Amino acid sequence: MFGLGDLEDAVMEVLWHTDQPARVRDVLEQLDPDRPLAYTTVMTVLDNLHRKGWVERERDGRAYRYRPALSREDATVRALRDVLNASGDPEAALLQFARSASDQEADVLRAALAEKTRRG
Repeated sequence: MFGLGDLEDAVMEVLWHTDQPARVRDVLEQLDPDRPLAYTTVMTVLDNLHRKGWVERERDGRAYRYRPALSREDATVRALRDVLNASGDPEAALLQFARSASDQEADVLRAALAEKTRRG
């Protein structure tokens, strides 16, 4: 995901696939076993994600339980907006993307714009 490091992205993947708020230990247990990590490393990543607004947390005894602050789809929209803004010319970048879209992508874009127009 744009704006996240590899480990942050892996932690978000775990949280997006978890139905309930997760403790640090829960996240650690679901991360790639080929990538051994310390509990404190995952705790620091979750704390950083909380500070950046990617996760919310609630107190559970002496620990926290974490959940995504936004859905995967909303995170993707945020990332796309960040990329467009980082381009220096969001309009030009968006137009270039539209010109390079596949037929299927163009159909999706047309349908979404038609829906937006109907809603006002």
